[in-house]
Amino acid sequence: MATPEEVEYEKFLERVRRTVYIDELTPLATYPVIEAAFNQFGTVKSVSFIPNFLGPKELPIGVLVEMETEEMAKDVTATVTQLPFMVAGMPRPVRATPSHPHMFVDRPKKPGRKIRFRWINPNDPDFDKAKKMKRLVRKHTAETSFMLKKQLEEADKLSKQQAETAITHHKKFEMCDKLLHDGVAQKLADCYNIKSYPYR
Repeated sequence: MATPEEVEYEKFLERVRRTVYIDELTPLATYPVIEAAFNQFGTVKSVSFIPNFLGPKELPIGVLVEMETEEMAKDVTATVTQLPFMVAGMPRPVRATPSHPHMFVDRPKKPGRKIRFRWINPNDPDFDKAKKMKRLVRKHTAETSFMLKKQLEEADKLSKQQAETAITHHKKFEMCDKLLHDGVAQKLADCYNIKSYPYR
């Protein structure tokens, strides 16, 4: 007979299995944008943003997207990484992976799990190991912050390139539209004896 804690944890694991972790999202990706994008794969039950604790708010963020079923979550994972994520009409690369229990802030305590800790004095044999671990954590934090900063610079560069491309295409469209409306295209077609169709 399962205990109430075991039942609660099993329900939590079911939620984990139908949730997808989306990485490298631009801060421009709001709740409505994400919900609308992933509703194409099924029904989105919830969207939870994971704050970036290692750097400024403008750094790329992660998000947990809970789908209605596990199958929908698998479809998202299989498809999203292969296609760009559209934000404000611009494609942005993202990564989609299955979620893990440690990603959830509201995760319940795992039945039977115990956490033990103790204070270590300078004369303790494990004191040097603890100091090395502390230095390693600081090093990893600095490396992660540097990588996130580089990632933000690349995302900003991509955004500027996409904006310039959009402006260029818009100018070309305006020029073509003007040529058709002013009758220049028809005159050129007549000059070179090219059959043309009326602009609609």
